[in-house]
Amino acid sequence: MLVCLVGLCCAGISEPGGAEDLRWDRLADGLFVTSWTPGTRCQQDVASLSIVKVDPDRFRFSVYFYRDDKLDQPPAIEEWLRRTRAAVIVNAGLFQPDFSYLGILMKGGRRLGGRRHARWRGLFVAEPTASGERKARVLDLSVDHFSEEYPAFGEAAQSLMLFDRSGQPRVRRSDKRAQQTVVAEDRDGKILIIKTSEETALWDLAQCLQQERPELSHAMAMDGGSSSDVVVNPAMATEWAGARVPPLWYGLVDAGDRPHIPLPAVIGVFPREPG
Repeated sequence: MLVCLVGLCCAGISEPGGAEDLRWDRLADGLFVTSWTPGTRCQQDVASLSIVKVDPDRFRFSVYFYRDDKLDQPPAIEEWLRRTRAAVIVNAGLFQPDFSYLGILMKGGRRLGGRRHARWRGLFVAEPTASGERKARVLDLSVDHFSEEYPAFGEAAQSLMLFDRSGQPRVRRSDKRAQQTVVAEDRDGKILIIKTSEETALWDLAQCLQQERPELSHAMAMDGGSSSDVVVNPAMATEWAGARVPPLWYGLVDAGDRPHIPLPAVIGVFPREPG
């Protein structure tokens, strides 16, 4: 059974200073969620999105890999949520049919398997090992340095860039459509976890977010298809669970009865300890 995160179930408050067209529901101090329907604002055909905004100064990130947890098989995301008791869980990236992770994957400065992917230039990093760094970032390995031998961050998960700081899409233009999960960094240093409600082409998503969400600095695509998944701990969303008409985002981040495939690696979001 999930344990309620004491003091985090504060609902229905819009975040001050957010984008004018978004109403952010407050899950906790430093953790907000909303949905956005691009509609005709984007020239591209992009489905509605759920967006979880995380303040890294108030929430920490932790990478998990099933073999590191001595598990025989990868759990589905709802089992990861039960095991970790995280506030939010997101799939950590792409993997092979044998559940080997593709790319850099690190926890506490340790490599959890996988090798640096030569063509994927996106790297989510968190929990710096030295002072002066932001607590979580999206690195673009085309311009940002990351040493696996002497990592500047304890947690790391690699995937492909979606669009870079110049606004340039970094994915191929294709008609291939799938469910998508994105991790972005905004211009205030917040981390945003974005999930599409329906199948969407990556290039269309890159164009739409870059053009219509100017608060986003750059973003990486974590995964697509049936393994694209994000869930919020239901203990944090009880206010909306009982609503006659729950907000759109609730159905997109609630584990519920939706089918979930096994995920070998995930990223958990946890409240930081006071002090």
